[in-house]
Amino acid sequence: MPFVPGTSAAPADGAVVNDYDTFAEAYSAVNEASLINGYYTRPAIVDLAGDVAGQRILDVGCGSGPISAALRDRGATVAGFDSSAKMVELARKRLGPDADLRIANLGQPLPYPDGAFDVVIAALVLHYLRDWTAPLAELRRILKPGGRLIVAVDHPFAVAIQEREAGHKRDYFATYNWSEEWTYGGHTAHMSFWTRPLHAMIDAFTAAGFRIAVVSEPPPAPGARELFPDRLPDTPSGAFLCFLFFVLEAS
Repeated sequence: MPFVPGTSAAPADGAVVNDYDTFAEAYSAVNEASLINGYYTRPAIVDLAGDVAGQRILDVGCGSGPISAALRDRGATVAGFDSSAKMVELARKRLGPDADLRIANLGQPLPYPDGAFDVVIAALVLHYLRDWTAPLAELRRILKPGGRLIVAVDHPFAVAIQEREAGHKRDYFATYNWSEEWTYGGHTAHMSFWTRPLHAMIDAFTAAGFRIAVVSEPPPAPGARELFPDRLPDTPSGAFLCFLFFVLEAS
């Protein structure tokens, strides 16, 4: 089962990569109830967040806002940002005109004061960045002492397997860039990611002042097997290599 929605391919020279504005509506519509997002990533993040009633949460790379909506339904006060203006527009339609939503880039200083949030969610965002040093420092800055950063990234083992199956020779212990094409709504988008070994992730988290509280490789949510019988392994849990989840505490 492919763990991502595309095919391995290098973008042409000069091609624009990771341009969600060009396929935001189709991506959002498909992933409302997809296996990877609707029945895997989103429920895993919400489960790891736990009881969030009364907490202030920042949704980094919020997309069209499904995680923000789920956490708000559980009593949290939610803010979010995304680098895609179209995604922020869709999130505002979902969350309402008064929602605290902004266009911002995790690779730059963030427009929030120190210690502004109890929880920060960074689901499927960090793997777009080669260097995590400054972004993690920013996320640590805007968290309250003892606050939590909940992260989901491409599982480095899954990327290594996929790249080998595509005929690419990769060094698991290196930090390297890989690319693929996604097709949504008839539009083909060039996507570019950075993967790194597990020890490099842990080193980056601890160097930024975080303590690792949870490392999770969750199974899909209940109901996934009935909806996607041909895409899940024939095991009791139905778990598969896809993303790696962390709960980090700001020390």
